[in-house]
Amino acid sequence: MKRRGLPEINAGSMADIAFLLLIFFLVTTTMDVDTGLARKLPPMPEEEQEDPPEIKARNIYEVLIGPTDLLSVEKEKMDVSKLREGAKLFINNNGRDGNLSDSPQKAIISLKCHRLTTYKIYIQVQNELAAAYNELRDEAALNKFGERYASLNKDQKKEIRKMYPQKISEAEPRNDKGVN
Repeated sequence: MKRRGLPEINAGSMADIAFLLLIFFLVTTTMDVDTGLARKLPPMPEEEQEDPPEIKARNIYEVLIGPTDLLSVEKEKMDVSKLREGAKLFINNNGRDGNLSDSPQKAIISLKCHRLTTYKIYIQVQNELAAAYNELRDEAALNKFGERYASLNKDQKKEIRKMYPQKISEAEPRNDKGVN
């Protein structure tokens, strides 16, 4: 009786197949992009820093988000969908209404939230506040230069940002019941 040897498997094309599978998965896989907020942090305090100027209460627009995601603006409940228009009225008041800001340059939006606030509502509020500034800047750019803010050159954008500086002050999240 003659013994047969085990047949060999041709592995010459295995590397090619593995390489093709690797390329396939690299091409078809989507990568999640981190989301976040583009904010410029204030500069580090210098040793000999002068006292900040006094800010009138009417120039501060208080936006509070409570632990149950309830939005309160100027101590009154508000729906997130109305926040943009409210912020625009506050910023662009120019001293007309005695309860709103003196000018866009003096307007400050103070955002406070509770530690239990969900990320979803926090981002919605941030988006609405940023959209208020974007719309005001677009209107100013159209009036002054006849173009939307996004299509202006660097110097023109700087001029519009000077007219409507984005001043959003965020306090550290709180645990107590001081927010809503």
